[in-house]
Amino acid sequence: MITRLTEYAGFWRRFVAAVFDALWLFGIIIFFLINVVDDTNYLVLPDNVLAALPMLEKFQWQSFLVENILPIILILWLWLKYAATPGKLLVDCEIVDADTGKPIDFQQALLRYIAYTISLIPFGLGFLWILWDKRKQGWHDKMAGTVVIIHDEATVPLEQLEKSYH
Repeated sequence: MITRLTEYAGFWRRFVAAVFDALWLFGIIIFFLINVVDDTNYLVLPDNVLAALPMLEKFQWQSFLVENILPIILILWLWLKYAATPGKLLVDCEIVDADTGKPIDFQQALLRYIAYTISLIPFGLGFLWILWDKRKQGWHDKMAGTVVIIHDEATVPLEQLEKSYH
C-alpha cells in the first residue's frame, strides 16, 4: 500500500542494486552459460539456404538465447515472483504498482523492461531522472506505472502487521 510514509528508493541505492545485478547476471551466470554453449555446433541448415543467406552460416542460436533471451526471462520472472532482483533485495527494495502499491503484473514488467532502453538512450537521462523526481521514478517507472520502494516493516500499519502474524 502506498501511504505518506512510503519511502521511495533513491538513485544511489538503485545504482548499487544495478551494479550487483550486472555482476551476478552477466558476470557469472551468462559468462558461465556462454562458455558451456560456445563449444556446441553451429546452426545446421541445408546448403541451398546457407548459399542464399551466408550470414546465417555461423549464427549461434544457443549464444543468442543465452545472451539476449535468458536475461529478459530471468529478470521478468524475478520481478513478478519477488518484486525485485537480487540486487534490489540486497538493498531492501521492491518494485510495486505506483498507484496501489501492489505487485506489478506481467504487462507492467514487460513494459518496464522495454522502457529501460528508452531511459538509457539519451545519455542515461531516464535513469538520472530518479535524482529529481519526487517519487524517485525513472522514465521506465513512469511508463510502466511502477515505483521502487524501500521495504520497511516499520512503515506497515499495525493492523496489517497483526494480520500477518495470525
